[in-house]
Amino acid sequence: MAIITLTSDLGLKDYYVASLKGAILSQTPNVKIVDITHEVPSFNFSKAAFIIKNCYKDFPQGTVHIIGVSAESSIDIPHIVVFERGHYFIGADNGMFSLIFDSPPEKIIELNINQDTDRITFPAKDVFVKAACHIIRGGTLEVIGKPKAELEVRTLFSAVSENNTIRGMASYIDHYGNIITNITETLFKSFGRGRKFGIFFRNTNYEINQITSSYNSVIEGERVAMFSSTGFIEIAVNKGNASKLFGIKENDIIRIEFYD
Repeated sequence: MAIITLTSDLGLKDYYVASLKGAILSQTPNVKIVDITHEVPSFNFSKAAFIIKNCYKDFPQGTVHIIGVSAESSIDIPHIVVFERGHYFIGADNGMFSLIFDSPPEKIIELNINQDTDRITFPAKDVFVKAACHIIRGGTLEVIGKPKAELEVRTLFSAVSENNTIRGMASYIDHYGNIITNITETLFKSFGRGRKFGIFFRNTNYEINQITSSYNSVIEGERVAMFSSTGFIEIAVNKGNASKLFGIKENDIIRIEFYD
């Protein structure tokens, strides 16, 4: 079965998501629509990129992913379709796609789809849905756009290592209050070289000095650090809310000190 996924900052309070789905079903009645999330913070395409990056590979090849976050186009920010690893991604070329992929994608198409209305405030429905349904029906990308050489590139703050310390930050906090850092497992292992360590937060009274394999590796209510499925270090509390307990917000500093 053909699949279209939806990721947006539209929320669930208003009619927008229903309108989006109705437009899809009007053109491709037999498609399966999967909501990834509609709770991305408004206009925060970096969060949308993080979410898509960590789940799209679990969908079958041929899936079309509509990303309706900060979606309006301009001369400098066109609408595009990206084809990579058998998946199609539709959104605005605002730097988001460069955060999803670790290398240049196989194909980039700049869309030239005409809207049915002069109103340009809902491109996810008026442009992205048309492109997605065209792909689902077996249409080629070249019919709806022209090749684009490269993506708009954005970069995020990377963890740095020096003087026996890795300095990173809380890059994502999920609804459990678990903290995903921007410190990769690869950096931790290569820089740490098996040494003892301490993970410190804003409040230096809190420290974690071991990496465990699961939340239940510690007693309920105890703090824990592990290598997340995202490839980054995650800080959590077993059956608790680490963000609230430690007073950590996104972009707060996380520090790992190694001891010889």
